[in-house]
Amino acid sequence: MYRVAPGARGIAAAMFSVLAAAVAAAAQPTSKGEDAACTLDGGAQRTVVRVIDSETVLLDDHQEVRLIGALAPRSPDLSPSAEAWPPEDAAIVALRAMVQGKSVSLATSGRAQDRYGRTLAHLFIDKDGERLWVQGEMLSSGNARAYGLPGSYACMRELMAHERAAREAGSGIWGNAAYGVRSARAVGDLLRRRNSYEIVAGRVAKVTATKARTYVNFGADWRRDFTAGIAQKVLREHPEWAKSIAALEGRRVEVRGWIQYRNGPYIDIEDPSQLMPADETLPGRTMLPSEAMTSSGRRETDEPEKQKRPAPTTAPGALDL
Repeated sequence: MYRVAPGARGIAAAMFSVLAAAVAAAAQPTSKGEDAACTLDGGAQRTVVRVIDSETVLLDDHQEVRLIGALAPRSPDLSPSAEAWPPEDAAIVALRAMVQGKSVSLATSGRAQDRYGRTLAHLFIDKDGERLWVQGEMLSSGNARAYGLPGSYACMRELMAHERAAREAGSGIWGNAAYGVRSARAVGDLLRRRNSYEIVAGRVAKVTATKARTYVNFGADWRRDFTAGIAQKVLREHPEWAKSIAALEGRRVEVRGWIQYRNGPYIDIEDPSQLMPADETLPGRTMLPSEAMTSSGRRETDEPEKQKRPAPTTAPGALDL
């Protein structure tokens, strides 16, 4: 049985043993204590009175809690006449069945709230004598994708292990073309997905280090092709991982994050979990035609400078959740 290690005030969450191997496969140095356990600070126990959407619940103390680490599907159609989006509806149904009217234990780590004032927390419920991790259940059933926010990347290895179980089974969104892994070579397609959360796969052409950040380039023309960038601050926080990045040249990797525009499609790497060797055995790797649009969450963040060249005036505004 694989467990989330408790801290002084922590909560230990039991996970299915089948995920232990997936955790090991997904593991990559992520911190100064490279194999640090997943530790969360235990909080209050409350009752869920309403499921607001597929990743947000309202508690009996009127607190809105966002399920950090599990990004739920959203409709790609943002127009007023948009119809219901089945993947989103399925995620809401799954979350409601799991937590509606039930007591939940909150656990936190890092960033306390998102930009809308919602509490960022992990939720746990007791069911038939077993403690279940709500985020893990949403991910392993294919009703969400693993992600983090600046200051909130706790337990990413465990989150991605649950996601991997759903990918291997083709469950939920992993059987839906809108959530397919994107090709790093499909520059035009990636640009059309600006501000959306994507998983992009490709072979690293070159790794370039500057004073401000390190760039992982996926094409010969960094002014146009897909690039991932890592700020020096992030590299300093993960020194062992930083040493391994140059060795990615020539290897296939997966990059996950929000697509930005910086002389071409760009993803800012804020945590090592966003840049992983690609597993060619995983399903959900079909590269989609440009007409297929993802539904992902959208955010605002400060966009980093790409290779010391200013962004054109057509670049989207700053993003931050």
